[in-house]
Amino acid sequence: MLIKKNYKLLCLAFMLVLIFSSVPTLTAQASVTSKHLLFASLNKNEDTALVSSARKKRYKLPKIDLSHWKVTIPEGEGKGGAISVEPPAILDYATNETLKPYMYNDSLIGALTFYAYPSNATTANTKYSRSELREQMEPGNDNVNWTFKDGGNLKAKIAMGDVSKDEDGKYHKVIILQIHGRLTNEQKALIGQKDNNAPPILKIYWDKGKIRVKTKVLKYDGVSSEGILHEEAWGDDEGYSFKEEVGFKKFTVEIDVSDGKMVVSLNNNEYVTYDNLSIKRWSVFENYFKAGNYLQTRDEGAFAKVNFFDLKVTH
Repeated sequence: MLIKKNYKLLCLAFMLVLIFSSVPTLTAQASVTSKHLLFASLNKNEDTALVSSARKKRYKLPKIDLSHWKVTIPEGEGKGGAISVEPPAILDYATNETLKPYMYNDSLIGALTFYAYPSNATTANTKYSRSELREQMEPGNDNVNWTFKDGGNLKAKIAMGDVSKDEDGKYHKVIILQIHGRLTNEQKALIGQKDNNAPPILKIYWDKGKIRVKTKVLKYDGVSSEGILHEEAWGDDEGYSFKEEVGFKKFTVEIDVSDGKMVVSLNNNEYVTYDNLSIKRWSVFENYFKAGNYLQTRDEGAFAKVNFFDLKVTH
């Protein structure tokens, strides 16, 4: 009986040892399993976030209404032979094989990008090539424009995408915004000019990372009402550079014109105002806005990309 009793006690003790020795293993396995589940959940969430982010970037498109703009590109032949595309054809720029190399969506950053290089195709009154929009108040018609008395406002969010350097290692200049003057048909006939071209009253440059503004001034304040129509009556002012360096970051430019006055601002922080006699007498001309990439060089191998994130005009 004693042997039987001792045998039962030994069996019970052995079973207890087995049970307690397995508890840490089970606990460890449970811990490892829960960690795997946690990491799997985190990885799944991270993957989902990356996919979601990629989708957002892939479909991020600029919201720019092109129904009142035509574009001129560095494609075509010779001086005055640059190709232009007007509304409504410009609205299909994303699938237009002629436009695609020079005007396209960069969906990774949500911009409308303008590319230019020194090609043989230029407009009639310049040696430089451009990929640039020209305002058309009436789509498809260059003959309907506005005066300073009518007023106008342009707001644009822009960033320089990429630009070449000259032999001294300095970035090439690019005109990104303009107000261009235009003669009416009657004014053209009066002075015997072959086209309707008048000087640009405003040029805004990206110049080595800064925004620079240039306007026209009368060479002689007392010029006659007919003489003022000639391009020779106008010269360039000294120019004005905003203090802030924008570099390759996004920046906002606003141009506001009214009768006898023009105000240009950068990032709603710096302003320059023009209300001199030359601006007041500019009211004789019609005008239109321009926006894009007007590369100011003929250097071999030069190029520029300008990104527009927003562009709005009101009158």
